Amino acid sequence: MSSEAVYAEDSSGIGCTAKTETMDEFAVSARGLGKCYRLYNNPKDKLKEVFCFGKRIFHREFWALRDISVDVRRRETLGIVGRNGSGKSTLLQILCGTLSPTQGEVRISGRVAALLELGAGFNPEFTGRENVFMNGMILGLSREEVAERYEDISTFADIGQFMDQPVKTYSSGMYVRLAFAIAAHVDADILVIDEALAVGDAFFGQKCMRYLRGFKEYGTLIFVSHDTGAVVNLCDRAILLENGTVKAEGTAKEVCEFYLESLYAGIHSVDGIHRKTSERDATASARRAAVQDQRLKYINLSPYRNDIEVFSFNENASSFGKGDAHITEVLLLDGETEAPLKWIVGGEKVRLVIRCVTGVPIRSPIVGFCLRDRLGQVIFGDNTYLTYRSNPLSFDTGKCFEARFSFHVPILPAGDYSFLVSLAEGSQEEHVQHHWVHDALFVKSHSSSVCTGLVGIPMEDIRIVEVS
Repeated sequence: MSSEAVYAEDSSGIGCTAKTETMDEFAVSARGLGKCYRLYNNPKDKLKEVFCFGKRIFHREFWALRDISVDVRRRETLGIVGRNGSGKSTLLQILCGTLSPTQGEVRISGRVAALLELGAGFNPEFTGRENVFMNGMILGLSREEVAERYEDISTFADIGQFMDQPVKTYSSGMYVRLAFAIAAHVDADILVIDEALAVGDAFFGQKCMRYLRGFKEYGTLIFVSHDTGAVVNLCDRAILLENGTVKAEGTAKEVCEFYLESLYAGIHSVDGIHRKTSERDATASARRAAVQDQRLKYINLSPYRNDIEVFSFNENASSFGKGDAHITEVLLLDGETEAPLKWIVGGEKVRLVIRCVTGVPIRSPIVGFCLRDRLGQVIFGDNTYLTYRSNPLSFDTGKCFEARFSFHVPILPAGDYSFLVSLAEGSQEEHVQHHWVHDALFVKSHSSSVCTGLVGIPMEDIRIVEVS
């Protein structure tokens, strides 16, 4: 049994109470959270309202959050996604106890460390060293405990002599380095991160991600980011906030896909498109392995051969788009004979074909794809934009066309994968999404020689030689 702090505030927003209860299963539990702000057109109106003793109202209410209920289990990682202004930061501040809710209550079990807005909790006049001690003690450590961990914190932050300079002289990346280093060394049970990893260099970002993956083994993580790839990679579950309410909740992959769809919906009219297609008779044919990896002929005679099963185009896959053109079929063909494939071996040359039809005249079509693993992580992908950038194509109403991508299939670790395909119109930077199909074509890797990583890269030569 463990103790937990409970913060609750009545709907009037006047009082906030804290008490101790017990909670075994959940590290964080929120019920009916709401946060309302009073907005005044003029600062004087607030004073007028005070002296009117409630007889006249000079403000209007803005609800940043409404009726938010969420539970986070111990050792679970929850992702929170949503547009700017959707209430993500407000929710995190309430969960961390730095902001009182107008309605509802939050139960927290364990020590919380948070990386919220840039530089939050730092005194700009203090040096990095002084802020380490101040923040460590705020987070529950004694001065002696902070002193014991100071060298580890300084090494993790890796900002050198700037530890003894005022933090007001720091760059945004240095702020994040120091803040993350402190949070990583205070023995937190719950770690809350709000877009902190979006700032800073790639090397430090990778170091943070390695730490977070290790932290997941024993701690609870609440992670907010606009980077849906990071959310899918890191989080077990996710919620989508929109206008202060929970619009979607589920696995990180499902919620991030829905979030992406809602982003396009805010720009273009999208309603999801599902089209029927006739059944195809796919026949197996001989495949020629590309002679690239010097071990391939031996691997393909062993249990480590990368056998990949290919399924049929999923015409009912989740999709969205404006709908002025749509994708009718997706299939993999033999790279030489162009026969439809039901089974391939990693390393072979194949051709991915995406067939489309127009409902209105289309100018500058862009057809693209990416291969994703079961977590939604992108393995690789491409589109037709650069090929036709200087000489854009156009198709009239009712025209059928297809995009063809020829490549050697990478060596895939055993598992399930799917091709995401899309049809847009415009440029790489600015386009209209006509049809986006999340899991258009599934493939399953049954066995593999990959020992680590997302894919296997062909090795031209591997040997050990003695050197003098």
